[in-house]
Amino acid sequence: MSYYSQYMKRLYENLIHQHLTELRQMAFLMGPRQVGKTTLSLDVAKKWPEYFYFNWDNPAERLLFIEGPSAIASQVNLDEIKQEIPILIFDEIHKFGKWKTFLKGFFDKYEKETKMIVTGSARLNVYKKGGDSLMGRYFYYRIHPLSVAEIVAPHIIENEIRTDPKPISDEDWNALLEFGGFPEPFVQRSKSFSKRLQAMRKDQLFSEDIRDATRIQEIAQMQLLAELLQKQAARSLDFQSLAKKVRVSTDTIRRWIEVLKSFYFCFSIQPWSKNITRSLLKEPKLYLWDWSLVEDVGQRNENFIANHLLKAIHFWNDRGMGDYGLYYLRTKEQKEVDFVVTKNNKPWFLVEAKTKKNSISRDLYRFQNETKAPHAFQVTLDLPFVSKNCFEETKPIIVPARTFLSQLV
Repeated sequence: MSYYSQYMKRLYENLIHQHLTELRQMAFLMGPRQVGKTTLSLDVAKKWPEYFYFNWDNPAERLLFIEGPSAIASQVNLDEIKQEIPILIFDEIHKFGKWKTFLKGFFDKYEKETKMIVTGSARLNVYKKGGDSLMGRYFYYRIHPLSVAEIVAPHIIENEIRTDPKPISDEDWNALLEFGGFPEPFVQRSKSFSKRLQAMRKDQLFSEDIRDATRIQEIAQMQLLAELLQKQAARSLDFQSLAKKVRVSTDTIRRWIEVLKSFYFCFSIQPWSKNITRSLLKEPKLYLWDWSLVEDVGQRNENFIANHLLKAIHFWNDRGMGDYGLYYLRTKEQKEVDFVVTKNNKPWFLVEAKTKKNSISRDLYRFQNETKAPHAFQVTLDLPFVSKNCFEETKPIIVPARTFLSQLV
C-alpha cells in the first residue's frame, strides 16, 4: 500500500512547527492553490494547545479583517491571560487590499500574545513602491507540490543533500509523473478527477484570482497565453512569437507572464553566464508548477526535474542555509546543459535531463570544466533505482532520476 494512502505527512510540517516554537516572526506560507497550505497550517496548529483559523473567503470572518486587528483579538480573547499563547491562522489574506497594514498593526500590538501563520496563493513577498512595511516581522516558506524525496523521506535533515537515497515505489513514481505533485490528484490517481481539478483550478486562477487582484481586462487572451505556455514548457521564451499569437504587445506578454508567475502558474530560469566563454544571454526558459499539464513527454520530464530543483533551492534558501540559485547554460554555438544549481553564487552541480538512457552529453564535460562545478549529472528517467550517493561522484556521470531526486528535498 502506498505511504500516502495511509497518511500524508508533509516535509514542511516540522519546519513550520520549529519556526513557531523558536521565532517571534510570522510564518508566511506561499504557494499555488491546492498545494496543501491550509491543511499544513491546520496540521501544525492542531498540535498546539489552542489555535484559531480565519479565512478571508468566509464573509463573516472577512468583516473581522475589515474591522481591524482589535476585532480579531476580541474574537479570540487575546486581552485575557492564557496558560499558553494560541496560534492564529490567517488564510488567503492577500486578497484583502490592506492586508499588509492589517498584519503590521496586528503584529505590533499582539506579538507577545500569539503566534501567526499567514497563507497566500499569490506571492506575499512582492511589494509595491515604498518598501517592505513588514520588514523584520515575518519569514516566508514556499510550499511546493510533492516530490520524490518528500514521498520517500518526509523529514528534515541538517545538510542540503541526503546521502542515503531511498527507493520510491513504482506506483508512486508513475502517479507522480502522470498526475503531478499536487496532493489530491496524486492520492486519487484518477484521470477524470485530475482533469476536473485542473479545470477548476484554471477557472479560479483567471475568473477569481487574477481578475480580482489585477486590472487586467483581457482575461480570454491571457488564458490563451497560458495555453501556449503549456506547449512551450521547458523551452526558451519567444516573446515576439507569443505576442503575435495572442495579438498583444511584447511588453504586455512580459507583464502577463510576470502575473502568471506571481500566482504560481509558471516559473522561469535565467541563463548562467559567469565563467562561460563566448556566452550569450538568452531569453529565460519557462516551466509550469504543475508538470502534469505538459503534454509532450520529453518536455514534461524536463519540467519534472526543474520542479524538483526549484523546490530544493527554495527550501534551502528559506531555511537560511545559504544563497542558492537555479539557471541553465547555453553558448552562441548552442551548446547547452539544462540546469546549473549554484551555491553562494558559484556553480555547484550541473544537470542534464534525459527521458531515456543515452551516451553521456559532451556538454556536461565542457561546462563542468568551464564552471568548475564539483558535480555533473545526466539524470535519466527510465533507469532503475541505484542505492548509491550520486554526490560522491566528481566526474560527469549518468544517474537514475529515482536515485538523484530522492537525495534532494
